[in-house]
Amino acid sequence: MTSPVASLINGCLEQIGAGNEFYSFFDEKKRRAICSSLFNAYYQDNQKEIIFDTNRVWTARLHQLVELFGDFKIVCLVRDPAWIMDSFEKIYRKNPFDYSRMFSAGNRTTVYSRCEALLDGVVGIPLTALKEAFYSEYSERLLLVDYELLTRFPESTLKLIYEFTGMEPYKHDFNNISYSHDEFDYTLGVKGLHTVARKVEFKQRRSILPPDLFQKYRELAFWKDTAGSAAHLIAPKE
Repeated sequence: MTSPVASLINGCLEQIGAGNEFYSFFDEKKRRAICSSLFNAYYQDNQKEIIFDTNRVWTARLHQLVELFGDFKIVCLVRDPAWIMDSFEKIYRKNPFDYSRMFSAGNRTTVYSRCEALLDGVVGIPLTALKEAFYSEYSERLLLVDYELLTRFPESTLKLIYEFTGMEPYKHDFNNISYSHDEFDYTLGVKGLHTVARKVEFKQRRSILPPDLFQKYRELAFWKDTAGSAAHLIAPKE
């Protein structure tokens, strides 16, 4: 599930930015303090030294995070975009009589229009935000983790993640995990969207996308070429 904090900060900055009549009441120092206080207020009940905030837009906000926090890192799980589209389509077909809010009447017609809608929204926005971070001046703060590698070798992959974050390793039980957010999925009209299987494992299967669509979207995996980026990458070699 994505955290609301980045959206809260973005909404606040819209209200106190140059496009608002109250802009003259806020200088740079005050705007930074307000953004910091939003972060602190949201996590005031959390006494942990390290916090993982899960909003996927942070990769397009590194210039803000640098000003708010001197010490931060971003860990992103990446997967071949073709398989991401395939997974969304698989969930869509599992709910044949639920016309969810993920699509409109105009773009839910075929798999082609549904994929285009995803690329304009829930898939495309995080993808381009990650691309911005990957080639930014702060890319050394970024770690990309390949989905297939994590599911095939979870223990060794997590060990590398712990090394990157500087945290003490935790003993995980990869055969006994679970997560769901049924209430959110129900209101969205996409049952099972955030349901995680109990066992971490890689399942080989055939894509349900037409071949031309699959090829089109797999070419969007820009991180396979690390030239021009200082980002860290945990992925199998080509």
